[in-house]
Amino acid sequence: MRLRLLPATCVLLAAAMLVGCVPSTAKRAAPPDTLTLVTLNLWHDKQDWSHRQDLIVAELAALKPDVIVLQEVLQDVALPNQAGALAQRLGYEYRFFSADPPAQARRYGNAILTRTPVEQTRETKLQPLDDYRNAGWVRTTIAGRPVNLYATHLHYTPEGGAIRARQIASLQAFMRSTQEDVPVVIAGDFNTAATTPELEPLLLRFADAYADAHPGVDVETAAHTTLNTHLGHPATRIDHVLVQRDAYRVVDARIILDQRDATGAWPSDHYGVWVKLERQPD
Repeated sequence: MRLRLLPATCVLLAAAMLVGCVPSTAKRAAPPDTLTLVTLNLWHDKQDWSHRQDLIVAELAALKPDVIVLQEVLQDVALPNQAGALAQRLGYEYRFFSADPPAQARRYGNAILTRTPVEQTRETKLQPLDDYRNAGWVRTTIAGRPVNLYATHLHYTPEGGAIRARQIASLQAFMRSTQEDVPVVIAGDFNTAATTPELEPLLLRFADAYADAHPGVDVETAAHTTLNTHLGHPATRIDHVLVQRDAYRVVDARIILDQRDATGAWPSDHYGVWVKLERQPD
């Protein structure tokens, strides 16, 4: 029996009709909008900063977080700004925030590094002013959506809860003046556990990302410390990432930069905290 060949136009039409019949459920769903962030206290220029810098860069380059928040950042006559050095090596933008006068050679403070362009930025000194603490703010866009990032480093003494409470009140006022209708992530060295009374006003609106990532686990034990106990610190989790509850879901969080290298050097006297967040639908 002789086969009849269909004209080419008929074949193409049939193929197009078949494609059009594929159910919409077979289409690939768009990936969720995620934000990854690391917070780390740098330990300023203690020990061999050049070597420690290499250790920090190696791990952050592997992780490629969207945002890096740093505390105890130092610059001096013979020391280029530490956040600037890391940003240059990693390919990030950065903003440095300090309570020290801008014209002063030696300045100490916090920094925010972003893989995406900084759109707005500001800083403020926290009350009480004689404690020389500050907070910095950056707005950027990640995965096509704006986010407010805040960095801070609070008073350090265990008995200084009342001072930290005043600093948190200052931070909240600063956020009200800058955040508008854009979601917020706060990161830094709070020098206290997330369960202490002074952090309660923040935790009414913000979730402790590390705790949320470990439901049913007591994260206030030595296994979850962010202070480097090998360098004489107590085992306490004082470095936190706080995320706006109605804007982000915590996907994962873990302690990083918590290993010494072959020479026995540590990246810092703190460990870092890495978090992965998923943006909730508007």
